[in-house]
Amino acid sequence: MATSDPFSFCRDCFTESHGSARRCRACGSPRILRHAELRSLAIAHIDCDAFYASIEKRDRPELADRPLIIGGGRRGVVSTACYIARIRGVRSAMPMFKALQLCPNATVLRPDMAKYATVGRSVRALMNEITPLVEPLSIDEAFLDLSGTETLHRAPSALTLARLARRIETELGITVSIGLSHNKFLAKIASDLEKPRGFSVIGREETLRFLSDKPIGLIWGVGQAMDRKLERDGLRVIGQLQTMDETDLMKRYGDIGRRLWRLSRGIDERSVNPRGEAKSISTETTFSTDKSTREELLPILRDLSETVAARLKATDLAASGIVLKLKTADFKLRTRNRRLADPTRLADRIFATGRALLERELDGTRFRLIGIGCVDFSPATRADPVDLVDRGAEKRAKAEAALDDLRSKFGKTAIETGLTFGRLERRHRETQPPDPSATAPDVSAE
Repeated sequence: MATSDPFSFCRDCFTESHGSARRCRACGSPRILRHAELRSLAIAHIDCDAFYASIEKRDRPELADRPLIIGGGRRGVVSTACYIARIRGVRSAMPMFKALQLCPNATVLRPDMAKYATVGRSVRALMNEITPLVEPLSIDEAFLDLSGTETLHRAPSALTLARLARRIETELGITVSIGLSHNKFLAKIASDLEKPRGFSVIGREETLRFLSDKPIGLIWGVGQAMDRKLERDGLRVIGQLQTMDETDLMKRYGDIGRRLWRLSRGIDERSVNPRGEAKSISTETTFSTDKSTREELLPILRDLSETVAARLKATDLAASGIVLKLKTADFKLRTRNRRLADPTRLADRIFATGRALLERELDGTRFRLIGIGCVDFSPATRADPVDLVDRGAEKRAKAEAALDDLRSKFGKTAIETGLTFGRLERRHRETQPPDPSATAPDVSAE
């Protein structure tokens, strides 16, 4: 229930206050957090600000006031950019040559994933100190559920989160933005509202009003294709969905119609899952020169398939879906996917499926990137049952197990398959850093 005198506090010195003062009475800071439901909300999303770039600026003070881009070579893409570079139009996943056209005086650094992973684990450790319910989404973001921690911390969840943000900034030298709400969907939206060093709140009473004028593309699961379809049907803002019947939306759009109806009203019953289950495991590479032939692409696809299979085996997972990713010379993205009859964790099956998908794309088009990934996970115990049709499958699985054993002892390059032997341009491959929006960073890190 809203009150006329909502609880508020200073995000710099944490002095609690009441009323509508614009500055802290103790330290004079204008960073006052005030909201009518501040004492009752407990679901948060924390996102590190320009994570890779912030770490590099922390370690290289001379870069503090300069535009900084983290990414691959000129044929690679931007992994992240500091806010100075973003003001000039640089964005994540942008081709590097375009980023440098927009910001020619930027400093460009290759990503140091080992260092970033170390900082990411330190951030997560601090999160775990305030609540056991931490669900990692990637190396630099997570959901937290602080329900029931008020007595432990002797403070509302909002104040505990503000103190956490200060600890991260003081102890690790980077900043975060926080979204606080009554569910995960809205907390994720809130964390993006005031970057960097933001702290935004979306309460229950304002949910419908807040969402009503937002674009439908803001809803989780609405990709570009679905967004275009909805726009063709005259649906552009979430408020239009709020006036529609759930049954009608499901008739028109299937299962996603139910999601549209629920999330347009801010209904999200997903709990914060501390296991942080992976949604995808993938790897990709950008070529130093474009490639178009079967002879060029298949050895690389085989090598990537072995990498993905190794990650599946390391995490005791099996996958029922295979996704092939291609980017053409003119930067058009193609994704092709296929569902398997049974879950797998074998490089042989991942490659065979990826190969079948790739063969259909080999029409002379030149590609600058290829990737392979797995989705739809299940326990490893369900992987690769005996194939009564393909009599050679069991023999290939045993051969792969023998390869795995040798590589675990002597390294991946100690032994190769006939397809990859002597045919990979290892020195020229520019493997991209992991997608910051990917799930389960310890699984999908490149």
